[in-house]
Amino acid sequence: MIEMQDVWKSYANGVMAVNGISVKIEKGEFVYVVGQSGSGKSTFIKLMYREERPTRGKILVDGTNIADLKNKEIPFLRRKMGVVFQDFKLLPKLTVYENVAFALEVIEESPRQIRKKVMQVLDLVKLKHRARFLPSELSGGEQQRVSIARSIVNNPSVVVADEPTGNLDPENAWGIMEVFERINDNGTTVVMATHNKDIVDRMKRRVIAIESGMIVRDDKRGDFGYEG
Repeated sequence: MIEMQDVWKSYANGVMAVNGISVKIEKGEFVYVVGQSGSGKSTFIKLMYREERPTRGKILVDGTNIADLKNKEIPFLRRKMGVVFQDFKLLPKLTVYENVAFALEVIEESPRQIRKKVMQVLDLVKLKHRARFLPSELSGGEQQRVSIARSIVNNPSVVVADEPTGNLDPENAWGIMEVFERINDNGTTVVMATHNKDIVDRMKRRVIAIESGMIVRDDKRGDFGYEG
């Protein structure tokens, strides 16, 4: 599903954020990416959905080397890859329904299919009853559920989440994790960067730990491994 082959990433200021990483994530896996601030974890995640381009190396997503994609081709990558952010990135003047539908409108789905798919995905994240609400009328946990719904409404093969519970209280964080579990149970590959030690330790999924831009640990059923 995702494979990095000797991937390096350096920035203009001379910082080497990723140092020769090679890793493979199989279809249907649920993978946590952990590491302390400045470890290169965020860059590692951003490389997967081409927010960043590697300085060197190959990144294969469904067999396509996304390192070679032109900027105009990136939106086509994002159609088969859902991305969930810490800060939700919802459109404030659109309702829950409209926020999710927007992802289908840009690829010119029919109105009938849009309604069907949006309501199905809102049911999955338990927000059908909030379809006509604006983001400002929702709790933080509900806003994140809308963000997740928008990321999966195209039925992507993989979802990449960057600190999706970072702004949430523990109760809402666990609710979000239940949503990701359901998505993964349906066959979608999930790759999630997180600082949430409690969630990682209790969920016992694959854990990739990054330090100084390198993978220092890759455990099939791992734990967080840091104190803070």
